[in-house]
Amino acid sequence: MDQENVSATLTVAVPAAKVFAVLADPTTHSAIDGTGWVQESVDRAPLTEVGQIFRMHMYHANHPNGDYQVANQVQLLDPPRAIGWRTGTEKDDGHLEFGGWIWRYDLAPLGPSETEVTLTYDWSAVPQSIREYIQFPPFGPEHLTNSLQHLAELVAGK
Repeated sequence: MDQENVSATLTVAVPAAKVFAVLADPTTHSAIDGTGWVQESVDRAPLTEVGQIFRMHMYHANHPNGDYQVANQVQLLDPPRAIGWRTGTEKDDGHLEFGGWIWRYDLAPLGPSETEVTLTYDWSAVPQSIREYIQFPPFGPEHLTNSLQHLAELVAGK
């Protein structure tokens, strides 16, 4: 596969600022997640700056521990147009290591109360050493569509 990212797009009947606010709240990420792996946010503060770290409790049946924790670092924060983060782990000594994949949401207002949301998962920076034991993408493309549908349901109820 030459392409090293996958994306999905959905239009929601909510203003971009409202969608962005939900995405910038780590406590909503488990409700948005289309894989079922995100369990709950460890860090509950809203995402407000590039470089900010937020951790999530995760579960994946094929993970060596089943339950595990990831550390995400905000890479892009352009309210209300785009937000993105890279995912990694925090070692016992506090050192962060990132795997090279990025989650990104791009929001395009289509009017005062409608937004086109594109979710992209990009693994182009994943080193070969990680590709030897993790297949990319580690989920089917339907999981991105599921995430966007969950986001649409969540923002419609806010």
